[in-house]
Amino acid sequence: MAEDSSKRLKEFWAEIPRADEDFLGSIRDWKNVQLAVDEETIWLKGFTDEQAAASEIQQLPDCILYELRDGLLFRKEALVPSKKMRTALLWIPIDKALQLSLPPSNQNYFGIHEQVHIKLKESNDEQPVIALLSNIEDIKESIAVLPKFKLEKIKWTLLGDKALFVGVPLLSFPGKTYWTKDRHLLPAGLDFEFKNVSTLLQQKYNKEQEGWLLWDESGNCLLMKETDFRPLSVSSFRLTEKSRKWN
Repeated sequence: MAEDSSKRLKEFWAEIPRADEDFLGSIRDWKNVQLAVDEETIWLKGFTDEQAAASEIQQLPDCILYELRDGLLFRKEALVPSKKMRTALLWIPIDKALQLSLPPSNQNYFGIHEQVHIKLKESNDEQPVIALLSNIEDIKESIAVLPKFKLEKIKWTLLGDKALFVGVPLLSFPGKTYWTKDRHLLPAGLDFEFKNVSTLLQQKYNKEQEGWLLWDESGNCLLMKETDFRPLSVSSFRLTEKSRKWN
């Protein structure tokens, strides 16, 4: 017997412009709703029938509500679809996604106090470290006497009065160590509170995969471009150290 389509559960989607993200606070407690970001659009899905008809949805500016049927998105009571269902979106529960409150500008320095609230927590999984952040004053004498073979697989860059080294085997200098996840450099022993934000953050801040996102323990990050790094050698370190003092 053919299935009665009128008895199927309806699946609702909605889209709003990213510029209106702040208005989503009125529905952030709808934990069943999923959120995804696509360029300049925020997509929502997972509404119950009651939520789809609720005033909170009607009051969202420029919000378009759809019913999903056979992979096509229909506006309310429309007989002709408006567009195809979007695929390859990264869906996150709305209450978790809104904790990110991603701003339109790049997060590109430590100590940022915009709307991004990423939390790191202790991880039970032991991960090999590949990066080291050291105070230059603590290592400048030691690096001068290292044999060449220990430097050959290391690249480095200057961060104020600190040096960031990336490569293995890692140099045995004092400092903070980091492991890598999806081109994030995370402090050793820590991971994102919500692991599924890793790819989302890369899509937002390192979409072209042009470098690394270096995180501190407070959830602030710095975009380190590949072009910022140079091969490590005693001479390159000395020249950079002199240049830093002159500046």
